[in-house]
Amino acid sequence: MTYLVIENCIKCKYQDCVEVCPVDCFYEGENMLVIHPDECIDCGVCEPECPAEAIIPDTEPDTDKWLSLNTEYAAKWPNITRKKDSPADAKDWDGKPNKLEQLSPNPGQGD
Repeated sequence: MTYLVIENCIKCKYQDCVEVCPVDCFYEGENMLVIHPDECIDCGVCEPECPAEAIIPDTEPDTDKWLSLNTEYAAKWPNITRKKDSPADAKDWDGKPNKLEQLSPNPGQGD
């Protein structure tokens, strides 16, 4: 089992989760974070920290596309271990549906 970052993180990119992760398995894109599934130890401490409720266990239904997305981008984006400021308009995007088309493939800055 692993935890996955899902669609609601896109354009919200809250980073409360990265500071509680004991194995530093978060990776930063321009407008989303992902979890490296092979590094996640399934502790679950990140899930309740996400204000956007954008982290779920891979045991939830229909997680295949999110497992693929997290795996793909964790290999391309830099590691992030410290919380930074979220985008200024994060609250405006929180909860909006169909944000996948807004996902930027560009890497973030990482630590």
